[in-house]
Amino acid sequence: MEQKYYYLLVYNLFFISAVLFSLLINGLFLKFSRNLGVRNIVDETVIRWGALSKPAFGGISFYIVFLLSIASYSFFFDLSPAVLQKQFVSILLAVTMAFLMGLADDAYNTKPFLKFFVQVMCGVILIISGIYIQISSIEILNYILTIFWVVGMMNSINMLDNMDAISASVSLVIFITNIQIILFNQDFTNLHFFIMTGVVAAIIGFLYFNWHPSRLYMGDTGSQFLGVLLAAMGIMYIWNDPYSELTPSPGRQFGLVCLAYMVPLVDTTFVVIKRLADGRSPFVGGKDHTTHTLALAGLSDQKVGLVFIGINLISLVLVGFIDRYVEQWQTGYTIAIAAYFLIVLLTFRYIHSKTAKGTIAA
Repeated sequence: MEQKYYYLLVYNLFFISAVLFSLLINGLFLKFSRNLGVRNIVDETVIRWGALSKPAFGGISFYIVFLLSIASYSFFFDLSPAVLQKQFVSILLAVTMAFLMGLADDAYNTKPFLKFFVQVMCGVILIISGIYIQISSIEILNYILTIFWVVGMMNSINMLDNMDAISASVSLVIFITNIQIILFNQDFTNLHFFIMTGVVAAIIGFLYFNWHPSRLYMGDTGSQFLGVLLAAMGIMYIWNDPYSELTPSPGRQFGLVCLAYMVPLVDTTFVVIKRLADGRSPFVGGKDHTTHTLALAGLSDQKVGLVFIGINLISLVLVGFIDRYVEQWQTGYTIAIAAYFLIVLLTFRYIHSKTAKGTIAA
């Protein structure tokens, strides 16, 4: 069998199996338990759009499929060189720490400081292994930016988990955006490629239960797991594109990151600016996210989800185009991406101002 057909068979078989497994395990969780992650108390840090309490098992299925992806990889490829790499061990450790912290938060509603400490430690673990943003000749600045990126992404994905299917669908497309960079460079035996394929399959299986009207949430278990994995993959394949032959350019790095991670960056920026302007803490939950803005403007929960998927798909296409066809980075590209980011951000701000004044019917 030709090698390319072997890879096609392996990834299709694995992907379909992972989707089916995700459907099965989430269905079993939903059937046999109704309490983990169900919030029946008032918690000012967790504000959901819907009023009904629902179990939060999605994150557990993500982590199980993640581990199964690592185990399954060894059936098709030589696992030992990848597993022995310090970077892979650090990703496994950081993801596990984030998962356990999220699990504890869903079960016991842990203190915010503990969550923040674990998030910082996840960033430190990645840095120690050499997974950090390389954008400056001053290493300490790279380390600080990496910590900020990891903590910010873990919180951004968590903050987006405020309406059915939003956080899952956004994470899904961002993972695919990272996957396409590996795919374009035909690095088919890449362990991260295999793992992200498994996680994408896990999210698709979860979305069957999480699409509005949802029956299951991912909880902090899921959002923290996805956040740190997205942050790590973003560092390795967006910030520090290992396949690019171009001279590293801060403009290109920031530009591609803004495109690939458009939705969580826009939402977090929108919320932080608004809450600070209102004299409120950015860390206290509220129904003032970009998702809520669209819902108050009259869009159904399903349509809000489709809008965010659409924004992500545009970003996916643009990142793919740049990765394949832009051979020399120009300052104009950075300006154009920054303008696009601001247009999306200001559009949400405009819609919010109109809904606040009552000129757009809810």
